Amino acid sequence: MRRYWERFKFHSLFIKIFLVMLFSIIAVAIASSWTTVRMSEKLFMNTFSITNSKVISQIKASFEAFHYSIVTATNNTQLSGTIRSFLSEEDSDSLRMLRTYYNMTTQMKKIQSTLDAYQVGIKIMGKNGRSYSTNTNNLLMSDRELQQHELTRNTLAEPKRLMYQFYEETMPDSAQKEAVIVGSKALMDRTTGDIYGTLYFTIHEKDFRSFYGSFVSTGNDVVILNKQGMIVSSNRSDLMGQRAEDLLQVARQIEEQQLAYQNTDFQGTDSILIADYLPSYDFYIVNLIDKQTALGQMVNGKMVVLFCSAIVAVALIVVFLIFRRLTRSLTLLTRQMSKITERNFHNYITVTGSFEFQELGHAYNYMLDELNEYVEKLVETQKEQRNAELAALQHQINPHFLYNTLASVNFLVQQGSQEKAVQTIHALISMLQNALSNVSESITVTQELENLKSYVFINHVRYGERIRVNFFVSPDCMDCHLPKLIIQPFIENAFFHAFTRKSGGYIHILISQDAGSLLCEVVDNGDGMDTGAADLPMSSLAGKRQLFTGIGIRNVHDRLVLMYGEEYGVTIKSAPGEGTAIRIRLPLMKK
Repeated sequence: MRRYWERFKFHSLFIKIFLVMLFSIIAVAIASSWTTVRMSEKLFMNTFSITNSKVISQIKASFEAFHYSIVTATNNTQLSGTIRSFLSEEDSDSLRMLRTYYNMTTQMKKIQSTLDAYQVGIKIMGKNGRSYSTNTNNLLMSDRELQQHELTRNTLAEPKRLMYQFYEETMPDSAQKEAVIVGSKALMDRTTGDIYGTLYFTIHEKDFRSFYGSFVSTGNDVVILNKQGMIVSSNRSDLMGQRAEDLLQVARQIEEQQLAYQNTDFQGTDSILIADYLPSYDFYIVNLIDKQTALGQMVNGKMVVLFCSAIVAVALIVVFLIFRRLTRSLTLLTRQMSKITERNFHNYITVTGSFEFQELGHAYNYMLDELNEYVEKLVETQKEQRNAELAALQHQINPHFLYNTLASVNFLVQQGSQEKAVQTIHALISMLQNALSNVSESITVTQELENLKSYVFINHVRYGERIRVNFFVSPDCMDCHLPKLIIQPFIENAFFHAFTRKSGGYIHILISQDAGSLLCEVVDNGDGMDTGAADLPMSSLAGKRQLFTGIGIRNVHDRLVLMYGEEYGVTIKSAPGEGTAIRIRLPLMKK
């Protein structure tokens, strides 16, 4: 990411001009394409709706022709005295009964012949309990079940009307249900108005679907709705038997307002809806058109995108080449000059081009010569000054520390604790040897621990053991090297500044390896301080007085950064009343 950012800076002028042209060309292409497609869509929708309205009219004509055949068969049945006698008279002698049945069968076959063009079954039931049905497409329920069924109750509730109802029957050879459209009419005596039977016409939905099956296609579906909003027929089997009140509402709106079509959302699909009313059936025929599928057939989206992309690509290539050539000379010079900020003072440029660019190149190279000479002198001076400061600080042993330590030894001798006094003197000698040796030397973690334990021992002799000190060192760190006097200043700071409000506590020294680095931590549960952030800057503790040497914690951080780089150094985390945690990160070094 950083590399791309650098390249952007060098070509910023070129990129800005190019982006302006890029967005302008793309915006014009998108606007033109969008306008063209919208106009085409609108024209297509108007044309498509007119075409499908004519298709709906043809489908409606097919339904009306079927209904006319049903009406004819119904009238012939009602006018037949033989059928009325079969359904209304009580049982008499066998011969007469046989003759009546024969005549009725002959009449029913004639009526059935008027419906040979359709796969329709006919069934009649009389008030005397007699019934007759053709051998095809009949209801599977018994006469008793049919007599008590909702189909019959609805028919008898409106005896003068030929009604069409939706029914799902369970197939005997499987648990699946098959949809059936049932046309029914009560048989009435025209003279008395008495109902002597019921007539049923049964057509399976798959045969009913044939009236419009040739007009459907992918994304162009037909749905037949009854007045309750139930889907009684559709080329989509997944919709059968579902209630679609929203479709019924839109269909009624189209019928009442005489609309050509209506846009609607059906089951999450943006659709165009064309509808017409079938008064003979009390059904609505609805044509659902998937707008995306229909428009996809008209507009080849891929071709439009490819064509526009090709135009934009050609235009962008031409613009790119022209502006790249115009800004190349300026980009090269900017790239060379910007590398000075990366401490690369030897990046001289080759002097070429016109007189103006040659003069500018000579001036740039001369500036690099002067800058290199100045930086080399400055770096050398800083190194010498830093070494001198560290050497001076190292030899500034605080006299108060020596005085108090020797006074403690004198007190121990007077008290008769000669062995402890000897241990204190040995610890002091060890510390002085470590402090007065070459500061640039590194020591092992084992040696550093000995020095730290000597320092802690002296402090316990002087001030008691109200502050406990614990060392936790990973075994794989014992041979690692680290600079001298790195950890001691932080232990010293914790002893004399961390427990001003508390009577006692602990200091933990932890040394371990972490992600390829040596991590040294000094943690106390003292007073703590408000850092205001996760890490306290080193400058916040720069003024703390060190009681053993002048090498303070600020100097430790600066020394590590100078020796190893910015990724190493000291961070501090603290909170009032909770204590302070010092983290010293060093490179992992073993000799």
